[in-house]
Amino acid sequence: MILLGADHGGVGLKDAIKNYLEQNHIACKDFGTFDTESVDYVPIASKVAHGVANGEGEFGILCCGTGIGMSMAANKVQGVRAAVCSDPYCVEMTRRHNNANVLCMGGRVIDEQKAVEFVKIFLSTGFEGGRHQRRVDQIAAVERGEL
Repeated sequence: MILLGADHGGVGLKDAIKNYLEQNHIACKDFGTFDTESVDYVPIASKVAHGVANGEGEFGILCCGTGIGMSMAANKVQGVRAAVCSDPYCVEMTRRHNNANVLCMGGRVIDEQKAVEFVKIFLSTGFEGGRHQRRVDQIAAVERGEL
């Protein structure tokens, strides 16, 4: 299950991603927003991030104007590793090296076609583990106040 969320600045990307997921029979849940009326992004990011952290969804995808606000809010939830990406290389590497579980993108930064391309990369790229696992474990230690 892929959990989706966007504010007014990212709703177009979210809708294109949702369409792609549904056409490819990939289960998703949409936490809104559903139009371009101005909304606060933090409650939407929180719903998606908590859903990923508690296992409701394997991955989250969040879109706002830049992706930055969504990533900042999502990363406040323990167990979430949200990355804002604006190029394919960063999307691939955040999965391979950081085991990111939430992809954040900006509707004022990339277009819908690129967003769908990035989702394909994100969902098809695995975590390499190895030395990278130690670093992901250190991120969790920071969350717990141990590092």
